[in-house]
Amino acid sequence: MDKHITYEQGLHRTAALCTASEKCTADIRQKLQDWGADEADTARIIAYLIKEKFLDDTRFCRAFVKDKLRFNKWGKIKIAFALKQKNIDAAIVSDAFDGIDEDDYLDVLKELLTAKQRGLKYKDDYDRKGKLYRFALGRGFEMDAVNKVWKMLV
Repeated sequence: MDKHITYEQGLHRTAALCTASEKCTADIRQKLQDWGADEADTARIIAYLIKEKFLDDTRFCRAFVKDKLRFNKWGKIKIAFALKQKNIDAAIVSDAFDGIDEDDYLDVLKELLTAKQRGLKYKDDYDRKGKLYRFALGRGFEMDAVNKVWKMLV
């Protein structure tokens, strides 16, 4: 049994979602599709939400970058990949990354590696370095950033 929502229902539901937390256009488009809204209504709803400032991919991107760095301790590579999956324009992502203070970024990585190092089992310094590098790269940090922080730690 197919369920469909009307334009008004879709508009009210999506406006409520956007009011509760930042959403991107792709998230709202997916929600509307899941709820069974047709393409014409989806386009109208998204246009309205953008016009009325409920939906703003630039604002979403800035908040996403800040939250993923601060709370999830993700690096720029992992954040950029997640934003690409949400169809956020590369220029918007680049601008959001420009808003990150380099020292704060390195502090997050240093804090992450210091905590990881405490519980790490390793044979020698070479093994420790390899494990910490792999961990940091897996979290999406760039090799240059990992090298800078490694020099601070040793």
